[in-house]
Parts: sequence; structure tokens; C-alpha cells
Amino acid sequence: MARCRGLLEPALRQAVSVLHPWGARMAAFALGWSDTDGGPSAGDGGKGVRPAITMLSAEAVGGTAESALPGAVAVELVHAFSLAHDDIIDRDELRRHRAALWKAYGVGPALLTGDALLALAVTQLAGRPEAMPYLSAALIELVQGQTADMAFESRPWRGPDAVTIDEYAEMAAGKTGGLLGAATAAGVALGGAPELADRMWAAGRDLGIAFQIVDDMLGIWGDPRLTGKPVHSDLRREKKTLPVLAALASGGAAARELAAVLASGTGDEESVRHAAHLVEEAGGRERARELADRYLSSALGVLDACLPDAAELRALCHSLVDRVN
Repeated sequence: MARCRGLLEPALRQAVSVLHPWGARMAAFALGWSDTDGGPSAGDGGKGVRPAITMLSAEAVGGTAESALPGAVAVELVHAFSLAHDDIIDRDELRRHRAALWKAYGVGPALLTGDALLALAVTQLAGRPEAMPYLSAALIELVQGQTADMAFESRPWRGPDAVTIDEYAEMAAGKTGGLLGAATAAGVALGGAPELADRMWAAGRDLGIAFQIVDDMLGIWGDPRLTGKPVHSDLRREKKTLPVLAALASGGAAARELAAVLASGTGDEESVRHAAHLVEEAGGRERARELADRYLSSALGVLDACLPDAAELRALCHSLVDRVN
């Protein structure tokens, strides 16, 4: 990861340097390089998982990490764009232990910065026909997945119109899996093996579902010192996350009590803590872990078949799902 970040950051800085100075300053803040006034910052710019996957995928087919840099920069810029917009949609005021972009500069500037990052991402692969279709597909998947996630919020917790686990998986495959699919597919394509790109795209989508499930678990039980967000944040917003859906589907006494708590609202601290306890008691945490492991295994099966010597890439994929017990 450190090796990949060392290659990525100079290329990222070069990419955003073409922006208007104000836009470049906001982009630098979003990427963790500066504070709100433009001064140097030791802020957390993220681990760079997606670009690392792109570069390691290229190396696994005999290419170099440098050959995949356009794809690596593109997926990181798209990721930063999506976070800028997601925080506005979800009204999250914190991102990586500091103010979200919209909270620091306002909604309009944050939207504009996100748009600029997206435009720069597309520019990175505009002349790379072997990789660009996967980035384009990921953008469509991302929007579709985010739209589904928002639409879920207006649907009931129980009954014939409730969100199903299969619907959740399709949402996660788009919202999170599409960009991971683009990272893997663009990596092998730019590394010299475009014939493997479609299969790696599918593997990345499965990896994304596993990744999103783990994110959902962290949203309920994660340590705020590590996640940068308040504990039980997803339960407070009553988001249709996998642990909750799985708990409700279990059908036992804890599931029925959880449904009653959710129906009455989780506005206060006591009710949200009780809901988290009921999710675990009803088996939601265990079921979420099982499903995350299943999707990870599916992704690794493709990886092993296509890239049998990709030990670093395999270890990185494992780390995405091993973030929570």
C-alpha cells in the first residue's frame, strides 16, 4: 500500500493542478493534503485501496504499476467525487476525523469540486479504450446503486414492500462494487491482459458487496476513533443496512422486538443502543459476516483462476473484509 501511494500521490497532484486555484484548494482538502485555508495538513487522505488494486492487478499480469497509473488516478478521483456527494446526500458532517467537504466550504462549492474531480477522472482514461469502458460502466453502476440506497430509505422495514437481501446485494454491487470492478478491470487491461478484464470486473463487484457489508457492520459497531464517524451512525439514520435486514429476516423474538423499536424510531441514544443490541441478538451481525465472507470467496475464486500469482492483491482483498470481526 505504501509503495502504491508513493506512486499515486504525485500523479494525483499533477491531475488536480489544472483546476482553478479555488477548486484546486478544495480538491486538496478533499484528498487530505491541506487544511481549509490551503495550508499543509497531516489529514487522512484515505488508504488508497482502489488505486492500489489497479496497480497490483497490472503487476499481476506482467505489467508495471506505472503502466496502470492513469487507471489508478481515475478510480481515486471518482472515489473522492463520490464521497463529496455522498456526504451531502447523507448529511454527514465528518469525513476521516475532520469536517466533510460541504461542511468546510458549503454545499455548492463541494458539489462543484466533486464535479471537477469526476471530469478529471474521465480525462485520465479518455485515450485508453481498453480501460475507459469499465470506468464508464462503474459510473453508471455507482449512480444506480446510490439511487437504490436512497430509495430504500422510504420503504418499510417489514412487509411485502420491505427491502430484501437480494435487492441490497444488487445495490451494493453498484454503489461500491462498480468502482472496485473498474479498478481490477482497468488494472489488467492497462497491464497488458485486456482479455481478463471482464472476469476481473465481475470479481471486483463481488468484492464490493463484501466491502459494503463490512462498512455496514462498522456503521453499527465500529470504533469512532477508527471510522471517523459517530458510533451507531447508520442506525440513527435508519438506513437499510445488511445487518439490520438480516436480523429482521431471522424471524425470532429479537427480530420482532427490533421491528417494533425501528417502527417507533431510534431518535435517542438509549433506543439506538437497544436496536444495535437487538440486531446482534437476532443474528444480524453473524449473518452479515457470513455473507461478506461468501462474496469475498467468490471474488477470490476468480482472482485465483485469472491471477494465480497475485499474492499481494489477494492479501489486500482479504484486508478489506477483515476490518471487523
